[in-house]
Amino acid sequence: MSAVPRFSRGDWARAIAVVVIWGLNFVVMKLGLQSLNPMLLGALRFSAASLPFLLFVRPPRGLPWRFVLGYGLAQGVGQFGLLFLGLRLGMTASMASVVMQVQVFFTLAASPWLHERVRPAQWLGLAVAMAGLLMIATAHGDGPGQMTLIGFILTTGASAMWAASNVIARRASQSYVYEPFPFIVWSGAVAIAPFFALAVWLDGAGVVVQQLRSLSLTAIAAVLYLALLATLLAYSLWTRLLQRHPAGEVAPFALMVPVVGLWAGVVLLGETPSGMQWLGTAVVLLGLAVNQQRALVRLHPRQAASDAKPL
Repeated sequence: MSAVPRFSRGDWARAIAVVVIWGLNFVVMKLGLQSLNPMLLGALRFSAASLPFLLFVRPPRGLPWRFVLGYGLAQGVGQFGLLFLGLRLGMTASMASVVMQVQVFFTLAASPWLHERVRPAQWLGLAVAMAGLLMIATAHGDGPGQMTLIGFILTTGASAMWAASNVIARRASQSYVYEPFPFIVWSGAVAIAPFFALAVWLDGAGVVVQQLRSLSLTAIAAVLYLALLATLLAYSLWTRLLQRHPAGEVAPFALMVPVVGLWAGVVLLGETPSGMQWLGTAVVLLGLAVNQQRALVRLHPRQAASDAKPL
C-alpha cells in the first residue's frame, strides 16, 4: 500500500505564501478596476503573465493540450472574467475574498470523480468552515456586508470555475508528470484572445483603445501584481501542491484567504467588518484546523520520524 502524502514544511510555506498573495489580491483587483474595465483587466493580466515568457518557456512536456486549454478557459476566462465583473458590479474586496472560498466545496464534491477518498474529518472541517463563511456573508455592516445580488452570483460562479481548474490540474497530475510554471504560462496564453474579444464586444473598440492609452501607474502596478505574483508565482505554487497532494486536502487552505482579505480591506480600503464577520473568520480557521488535523499532526517532528520508520 502506497504511503499517504504528507505536508512537508516546504508545502506549508508554499500554502501560506499563496494565502497571503491571494488575500491581498482582491484589494489589488479593486484598484485596477478603478480605471480599467473588467475584461480588459483580464486581458492585460494574462498578457503580462504569458507573452513575455512564451519565447523561452517551452510548452509543458508530455501533457496533452486539452488540459492546457481547459485550465486556461476555466481558471482564466471563467474564474477571473466572472470575478472582475462581479467586483465591478457591487462585490466588495473583503466579501469577494470570502465568497470565492465556496470553491472548496465544489472541489471536494468532485473527489469521487478524481478517485480520491474524503475522510470524515474533512467533511466535518468543511462544515465548520462553511458556518464561518455564512456568518461573514450574512452579517450586516457599513462595509463588507454591502454587496449586490448580481455581484454575489457572479463571484459564486467564479468560485465554481476555480474549482473546475483545481480538478483539471489534479486530474492532469494523476496521469502525467509536468512542471507547473510552463503549465501556468501557456494556459494563461489561452485566456488572452477571449478576454480581448469580450472587452471589445462589451465595451467597444474605442473604449478599449482609450483605456490602453491612458494607463495610470496604479493600473500598471495592479496588472503586474496580478500577473507576476497572483498568477505566475501563486498558481505555480498552488499547482505544485495539487501535484503532490489530493485536491480535497489542498483546496481548504484557501479558506485562510478571507482572513487576509478582510484585514487588507480594513487597512487599505477603509472597509469596516462587523463583529460577526470577525467571529466568522475565527470559525473558518477552526474549520481549516479540523480539516487539516492529519497534516498538522504529521508536521510534528516526532510524528514525522515515526511515520518514516519502516513497517
